[in-house]
Amino acid sequence: MRFGLKINHIKNFIFVGSALALVTACKESATTTYRSFVSPLTGLNVPSGNEFDVKVLFGADQKVDSVVYLIDTVKVASKTDTLALKLKTNGLKLGNHLLTAKVFGEGKSEDITSNINVLAGQAPAEYTYKVIRSLPHDTASYVEGLEYHDGFFYESAGDYGHSSLRKVDPATGKILQKTDLDKQYFGEGMTVIGNKIIQLTYREKVGFIYDRATFKKLSEFSYTTGREGWGLAFDGEKVLNTDGSNTIFFLDKDTYQKIGSIDVFDNKGPIQNLNELEVIDGKIYANVYTTNEIMIINPETGAVESKIDLSGLLPADYFKTDDEKNNNVLNGIAYDKAGKRLFVAGKKWPHIFQIELVKK
Repeated sequence: MRFGLKINHIKNFIFVGSALALVTACKESATTTYRSFVSPLTGLNVPSGNEFDVKVLFGADQKVDSVVYLIDTVKVASKTDTLALKLKTNGLKLGNHLLTAKVFGEGKSEDITSNINVLAGQAPAEYTYKVIRSLPHDTASYVEGLEYHDGFFYESAGDYGHSSLRKVDPATGKILQKTDLDKQYFGEGMTVIGNKIIQLTYREKVGFIYDRATFKKLSEFSYTTGREGWGLAFDGEKVLNTDGSNTIFFLDKDTYQKIGSIDVFDNKGPIQNLNELEVIDGKIYANVYTTNEIMIINPETGAVESKIDLSGLLPADYFKTDDEKNNNVLNGIAYDKAGKRLFVAGKKWPHIFQIELVKK
């Protein structure tokens, strides 16, 4: 019996001890610091120029002496209370930004984070078009780059085994000069810089430099800026480049290495698949691959200011198969600066169209 009593005493001791441990654990849990952002929630979209609310759940167990707020790594506010506040997006680049609340108290500090996406401040203006003239075009050319200089089109045609660089007579579509790429290369965007022509390749991570007058290849350069080589343009100071994302890279005009970039957004989100480029009156025009749209982009901010809908340039039944329809899409923008003429083209299209923009 004594043995049985002893066992019962031990059981009671374990039960009481466990209960005390549970109470203690609950007490500790009740007072554990839990700090997080109530606002903004992760991924909040904020139009550029607008303010957004900032509120932190601080917890009640530790004294808060001060809070420093940072956007990315820049201090934007400092408070000695835990009240909500508003922060501005003025001056922030479009795209994702990290928000940090650095909380100080009792000789310690703790970082709490969230993030916001800054979008274009307003919806883009919408345009359609009027066809002024249809010019003949080689339907064997899978257009990747198109420019107009001194009365001629300069064109980069893509596709493995069919890639080339061309100089074309606009009136007749006749190829005046041509150099073919080796079959292992897929020709992509091109641009004229003074007496040279620069041409990218798709996935081969190399670019070619040609003499503009003779089309003789002068040299090559390594292309490592984007995930792939897509579009090129030259604004007179730097080279613009796309890689199929929503980023436009800026490259040095002599070394072709990255010197900057902008991310492109409208008022709803990022514009992916940016492709062929042209700079017109200080704005960037960009094809959106597989669509009938051209975006007009602010080169300083990346905001889409206008959108051109070019649906209907070709008859809907011109390309017969789904493969042709999916691949032979709008791609090619050229501008005659002297004559103020805008030209657009597509992959294996029978025409290059001179168009005039019409506001919807």
